[in-house]
Amino acid sequence: MIASWRVSVLYDRSMIRVKQSEEKREKRNEVPFLSVFYGSVLFFVFQFGLAIIRLTQSSTGMENKFSALAVEKYLGFLVWQNVQLLWVYAGLALVFSILLWPLISGLRSKFSLSPSRWILLWAFLGSLLVHSFFVLRLVDTRPYFLAEAKFGYWYYEILNHVPKSIKASVFFLIFKIIPLGTLCYVAGWYGKKCKQKLRIYLGLFLCFGLIALLVFWGKEKIYPNKSHPDSGKPQAMNLLVIGSDSLRGDRLGYAAYRPSRNDGLAAAGVSPRIDELAKDAVVFTQCYTPIGYTLESGVSLMASQYPHTHGLRHMYPNEKTLEQAKSNIEPLAELLSKKGYDTAAFGDWCAGFYEMMPLGFQHISVSSFDNFKIYMSQAVVMAHFVIPLYLDHPLGYAVFPQLGSFAQFVTPDVVTERVKRRMAEVAKKQQPFFWHVFYSCNHLPFRSPEPFNTMFSDPKYMGTNRTGVDFDIDAFIGGTDVEDKWNALPAEEIQQIRNLYDGCTRHFDQHVGQILDSLKKHGLLENTVVIITADHGDNLYEEGVTLGHGLSFQGGAKSNHIPLLLKVPGVKPETFSQQVRSIDVIPTLADLLGLTKPRSWEGKSVWNWLQKKETPVSRPFYGETGFPFIQLKVQGVERPALAPMDEMTEIDDSFHYQFVLKQKYEVPLIEAKQRCLMTEKWKLVLTPTAAGDRHFSLYSIDPNPFSEVDVAASHPEILAPMKQALEKWMDEKVETDLSEIFPHGE
Repeated sequence: MIASWRVSVLYDRSMIRVKQSEEKREKRNEVPFLSVFYGSVLFFVFQFGLAIIRLTQSSTGMENKFSALAVEKYLGFLVWQNVQLLWVYAGLALVFSILLWPLISGLRSKFSLSPSRWILLWAFLGSLLVHSFFVLRLVDTRPYFLAEAKFGYWYYEILNHVPKSIKASVFFLIFKIIPLGTLCYVAGWYGKKCKQKLRIYLGLFLCFGLIALLVFWGKEKIYPNKSHPDSGKPQAMNLLVIGSDSLRGDRLGYAAYRPSRNDGLAAAGVSPRIDELAKDAVVFTQCYTPIGYTLESGVSLMASQYPHTHGLRHMYPNEKTLEQAKSNIEPLAELLSKKGYDTAAFGDWCAGFYEMMPLGFQHISVSSFDNFKIYMSQAVVMAHFVIPLYLDHPLGYAVFPQLGSFAQFVTPDVVTERVKRRMAEVAKKQQPFFWHVFYSCNHLPFRSPEPFNTMFSDPKYMGTNRTGVDFDIDAFIGGTDVEDKWNALPAEEIQQIRNLYDGCTRHFDQHVGQILDSLKKHGLLENTVVIITADHGDNLYEEGVTLGHGLSFQGGAKSNHIPLLLKVPGVKPETFSQQVRSIDVIPTLADLLGLTKPRSWEGKSVWNWLQKKETPVSRPFYGETGFPFIQLKVQGVERPALAPMDEMTEIDDSFHYQFVLKQKYEVPLIEAKQRCLMTEKWKLVLTPTAAGDRHFSLYSIDPNPFSEVDVAASHPEILAPMKQALEKWMDEKVETDLSEIFPHGE
């Protein structure tokens, strides 16, 4: 009995010694949190240093005067912008430490890693590994952020090495399973380390946190909006205008355009959802905008006025010009706001002009308009790559609100989500709405996310235009030899650029589809007029032109040709080949709603065409070029000399640091503009000369769709009346109808 008791005591003592020994060993092997934290801090100090180097190199590498101005005049602002970001780095270092502490502790315990002084290095390397994972994930989910980040380009190569047959499975493992498993391990480690009561509190906190996240971010999925019962009252018609910057009217599926590639995802064409909508819509195949730049054409669309009437003749107006333009217009949104409509403009960076010119819309949700301080702020943020990498989400916008307006953060996906959220609100209130949703999808340099940026490209292509047009902004605004470089591109590069553009169109089409689905979900599709259009088109190396828009009327007028599709409930689908203008859209919508049209509107409604009350007759197209980033050559004409963009413009500190045209260039710029008058069969182009004369070129559209042969000398009977009409429009601001130009027909 006594012996048994002694054995038990000795056993207990030995177990106590073993336990004490294990506790001492664990204590010796325990990883200090501060060591991990210092290692993470060291990593982010390194990242901050790299960001400063990148920012310095980008500013010194730019050759235009604005980069020098940023350093000379706004150096204090730039320094403060960098200092403000230090708290982001500190917060990330803390988060990384919390994540890495359990992982390093587990590795050290399992593999007896030593010595402890290397913990700092392990934390640094661990931070590098986690950071690399997030960069790789960024490349997969948001590659557009890397457009300005050449230092991350090699990550593309890693993803390209994964065979397509197993790509989805590998990506699911890397981006879903591994992170989830890691987080579960970390949560378990902290749970084991905590005392029992603390574990319970921690578990409850995590549960409530998860529920809150689900309710906050997944509200529509958990509580889907149902269509509201009919109140018995006739509902006012909703108006929804959806557009993409630089979307051409002739490069959509319903316009009989077919891309060069038609396999896999490309088999559906460039615009399957828009094509489906077009089957039940009224389509105008020949619609033109009077100017090929966004601000000016946007005002012309919504105010139904020519640029010389509303007063915005280029994209760099000063404050006085803008205020004068606001007093000259009576936009439709302003009229409908007074009638109880929800009026809103949504968009990314191309829609930023709405902050300068609200055009009657009460709710503006767009990327901030490009002023110089925004340029500098965005340059700083994109140099500090941790910002787009870790803060591009709702929580990041909450703590860093300016991200919600930066151009590279307000992506088309963000725009669509904003539209869907507001649609749920107006559907619940049964409030009629007039919205303009405007995307940058088709704008140069034609960058779109996967799978769109490779959907129509040759898989073997590996040149400089692989993910977007190789675009030199310094050369573009500095007035160098951009036109000569663009003209020198080989056929392979030209085809790749066209393929990129087609991918951009398909990207836009996807967003159109999502908005249409949202209309249907909320029971609004049968009570909403849907308009698909654009601000202008774009040249894509057609005969006589290269790239760009609003620069010239040479070639086939593709930079002024826009789509116009109206899906009107109750109106039978029809296609009109007669020529119409963007300024005709708003008067048509006003007639549709039975509104009295203001006298200031210069467009003409086509509503009677749709009602079969009027025989469709083509309208004359009058147009002018915009800001001369490149003054393109015209055969046989010496054009007036103009300075490059960075010389003609300045920054007005008193006007929100906006870029404005210097006063001394206002008149020369307008006088140097090309003008155009186009009918169904003829196109007349006026080019001012350096001597102060007006040179006229006449083209027959039927045999010469790209204005190859000037026939002015051989057709004086056509030249004379068209010349008279164009000069009357220019000098007297009076439009001459086709029946007056050609009383006996063309």
